[in-house]
Amino acid sequence: MIKAILIFNNHGKPRLSKFYEHYNEDTEQQIIRETFHLVSKRDENVCNFLEGGMLIGGSDYKLIYRHYATLYFVFCVDSSESELGILDLIQVFVETLDKCFENVCELDLIFHVDKVHNILAEMVMGGMVLETNMNEIITQVDAQNKMEKAETFIFQSTRQDR
Repeated sequence: MIKAILIFNNHGKPRLSKFYEHYNEDTEQQIIRETFHLVSKRDENVCNFLEGGMLIGGSDYKLIYRHYATLYFVFCVDSSESELGILDLIQVFVETLDKCFENVCELDLIFHVDKVHNILAEMVMGGMVLETNMNEIITQVDAQNKMEKAETFIFQSTRQDR
């Protein structure tokens, strides 16, 4: 099961954090800092799997990450998850973001956080992987965007009629 999904930049600033277990806010911030320190100090040419930090569960959990340009994508998982499967999920997530935002960058994650969370919700819910097919994910996100535009149009039309 996936315990947490974290995205942070090269300076440790969180750009997305999704926890599938309840922690208080201070603990979540400590987990983010600890995870950043564990992942950022590793060389680029080493394995992308490591034991979780003490706050996230220690050796019972694994941190699986990828570093793209200025962003770290980190999934904290338990022993039931496949490391290679999670690396593939990270790749699908990044490629989906890339298609939705046309060359995704850190600013897209900052200014479109709701859309990023919607994409993530199409892929993972409650710590369980739902969908790994990028085309299916994009189809669902596009359908959601069309519904939002239709709602906005209806809302604006009713305001103008008053």
